[in-house]
Amino acid sequence: MMLEKSKGYKQVIKWLKTTRKKPFKFQTDAWEYYAEGYSGLVNAPTGFGKTFSMFLAVVIDELNNQEAAKIAGRVKLSKDSNANNRIAKEKTSKEKISKGSSAKVSMLKKAKSSTGLKLLWITPLRSLAKDLARAMTEVCRELDLDWQVGVRNGDTAQSEKLKQKKQMPEVLIITPESMHLLLAQKNTSGYFDDLQCIVADEWHELLGSKRGVMAELAISRIKGLVQEKHPERLLRIWGISATIGNMEQALDVLVPYEEVLKTIVVADLEKKIEIKSILPDHIDMLPWAGHLGHKLAHKLLPIIEKSKTTLIFCNTRGQAELWYQNLLKLDENLAGQIAIHHGSIDYELRNWIEDAIHTGVLKAVISTSSLDLGVDFKPVDTVVQIGSPKGVARFLQRAGRSGHSPYETSKIYFLPTHALELVEAAAIKEAAKTQNIESREPVVMAFDVLIQYMVTLAVGDGFDDKKLYEEVKTTHAFRELEPSEWSWMMQFITTGGDSLTAYTEFSKVEKEEGLWKVKSRQIAMRHRLHIGTIVSDAMIKVKYMTGGYVGMVEESFLSKIKPGKSFTLAGRVLEFIMIKEMTALVRKSRLKSAITPSWMGGRMSLTANLGAILRQKYNQTLDKTHEDEELDIVLPLFERQAKVSHVPKDDEFLIELIKTRDGYHFFAYPFEGRQVHEILAALIAYRLGKVKPISFSIAMNDYGFELLSEQPIPLDEENIKLLFSPVNLGEDIVASINSTEMARRKFRDIACISGLVFQGFPGKYVANKHLQSSAALFFNVFSDYDKHNLLLRQAYDEAFYQQIEEPRLAAALHRIQASKVIIVKTESYTPLCFPIKVDSLRDSMSTEELGERIARMTAEADKKEAQPQRRRKNDHQL
Repeated sequence: MMLEKSKGYKQVIKWLKTTRKKPFKFQTDAWEYYAEGYSGLVNAPTGFGKTFSMFLAVVIDELNNQEAAKIAGRVKLSKDSNANNRIAKEKTSKEKISKGSSAKVSMLKKAKSSTGLKLLWITPLRSLAKDLARAMTEVCRELDLDWQVGVRNGDTAQSEKLKQKKQMPEVLIITPESMHLLLAQKNTSGYFDDLQCIVADEWHELLGSKRGVMAELAISRIKGLVQEKHPERLLRIWGISATIGNMEQALDVLVPYEEVLKTIVVADLEKKIEIKSILPDHIDMLPWAGHLGHKLAHKLLPIIEKSKTTLIFCNTRGQAELWYQNLLKLDENLAGQIAIHHGSIDYELRNWIEDAIHTGVLKAVISTSSLDLGVDFKPVDTVVQIGSPKGVARFLQRAGRSGHSPYETSKIYFLPTHALELVEAAAIKEAAKTQNIESREPVVMAFDVLIQYMVTLAVGDGFDDKKLYEEVKTTHAFRELEPSEWSWMMQFITTGGDSLTAYTEFSKVEKEEGLWKVKSRQIAMRHRLHIGTIVSDAMIKVKYMTGGYVGMVEESFLSKIKPGKSFTLAGRVLEFIMIKEMTALVRKSRLKSAITPSWMGGRMSLTANLGAILRQKYNQTLDKTHEDEELDIVLPLFERQAKVSHVPKDDEFLIELIKTRDGYHFFAYPFEGRQVHEILAALIAYRLGKVKPISFSIAMNDYGFELLSEQPIPLDEENIKLLFSPVNLGEDIVASINSTEMARRKFRDIACISGLVFQGFPGKYVANKHLQSSAALFFNVFSDYDKHNLLLRQAYDEAFYQQIEEPRLAAALHRIQASKVIIVKTESYTPLCFPIKVDSLRDSMSTEELGERIARMTAEADKKEAQPQRRRKNDHQL
């Protein structure tokens, strides 16, 4: 039967008409594919109902199943009635009617679909879950579908979890971590007896992380459990994703099973996005990171005033706290009308803020990525991005938080924190127009996640190692897993491996009745406490002396603060009193401003896509072959760059050589992002050091890097390209950086995830320095006595491919080889090199000292710029 003719489809269409809506073609396509047994991926612009494309597919299927069950019940009832009539002809008409009625009621009761978990909805963010549950519950109520929608994540109350254990809701919205916690319980297979579909929401967000690997493994286990009990059942797996550059690969990671029918449903719809830059009235000729942002803060006030609700996105939690304080200083009337939202703020306060956005109580909310994804806040009509988002996909995702309805225009303002970010704004506009969006590379062979998962299953119902190996091999992450590697991991979780056999605490798993299980209650409890892949510094709760939690800060931050000193959190200025039982006790401070906490993982790096477009925009600025108002504003800055040095074209690579009282400076501009530049700088320093023993200090930003030496730099200008050659890259990287130290730092997280290092109990977490030293001890032991240790191998792989980004570094060097190298010798800092220089001074100076030094450097550069310039420019081309 065609889906359009089914009762469930008609019922949903009828309901949509009552709300004056009709489905988009991509939604009905998804419903059709679902009905035909397909798995797949749905891709549509923000605000067009990606959620309903899958949720209503499952609802229609359920309504049709219920209708089929009723029809089957009536047929059986009819046959039973005929038989009863032949047997009991002598009974009175009244008795017949009475029995017939009760039989009918009985059969219709049986016809109702069995209760139990039908839809498992995976979401990466806790803030998404509440919003989704609200929308899904409303749909079920409107369609008169007797379904419960439950949420299970770190914020879910224990009483609710116990209730779910007794009776699972029909829909469960869950995070990857909570899925694994579910699998760590006893008798979990029964939870999935009625499961019809698994949906991975915001799949692009999980794809490039170890959390995505967790989702892959959990899906493979649940699929295995369902097939084991119900081999005839077709479990469908769907993903919902924003646009990314590798959509086909994203589907293959989510649904890697060859026997499954799969498809990608793409909406042929365009979301209108209006991108505006908040432009400065004038710009400094020597820009530096952070110099411009707060100077433009006053221009935010009229934007907030004319909008219903404005979401203001910052890249870090520390930056969000600063902007909250800054806006309140500018306009005290905003008190009570603006709020701050990030992951370190207390759950109840975050909840209140989210509800207040929904109801339109708040005029503005300053947020980090905690409100990035899929949350539908109707009152939000404006978004502001503070500073460069460093990637096109992230910017478009944030833009979509405004105008979150079909055919509404998403409005986003870009507020630069320094002048050169205006060029990034122009590049982002270009990328958005051409849909030049980054790919998300999936994580593979994450042995730490797999080891954690194996112990998780052993804590739960146990596992058969041969069956589990075959099951794990079906995932994209571990399809290359060798039998020898699996044997090593089995040995590791049962004995601790070759180097830890003598220590009983590493013999976690043992065989019982044919299954591998964790029998120690202490090991099981410790393991459940730290299921997950997000490892951060130990977090300490912040609580008022009078009661009431404010949020959390990292232990390393509080260790530097003395009692009586103040800091900001959740937009409040707090006076630190003391730490008691791993809780920081505070009271409201009388100060109006204070230091802001810093959290790990602060700086993001420019993506390759945005870097490429940025190089093109540099060409267009001087040529005036553009229609970008941002480039018009920065034109004087580029004219000065051209006067004192050179503005690199798309096919050029610029090197600046400057001598100052600090020494000899070598600046290079690959535009490949901070992370690549950090390694490239070390590589070039190593290669120059082979020519002549010389030491350098290194600095970098997203546009380029600096090498500074007290001695003249031994540069062979005629053979400059040899310095940037991709030949012997791997060997030179290992020699140029402390790859062992990088691997050692990566190993800290790997040791925590794999369970080698215990992170502590709630409220009594192990300090970061102790975790680091414990992990370093294991790293040294494995390096000396267990060189084939897979976790050791993983640490070096992660250092090379994630931190060093060797493939991207190699691509950059190949591009430089094909470019014209321009070497400019100049007498003063240029607009391009100045921000790198300032960044190099930040860590060694106070804010006041830095300000004075910047003023002095700017004055010196202005003085030299006014004098006749003596510069020499050399071109080198293969």
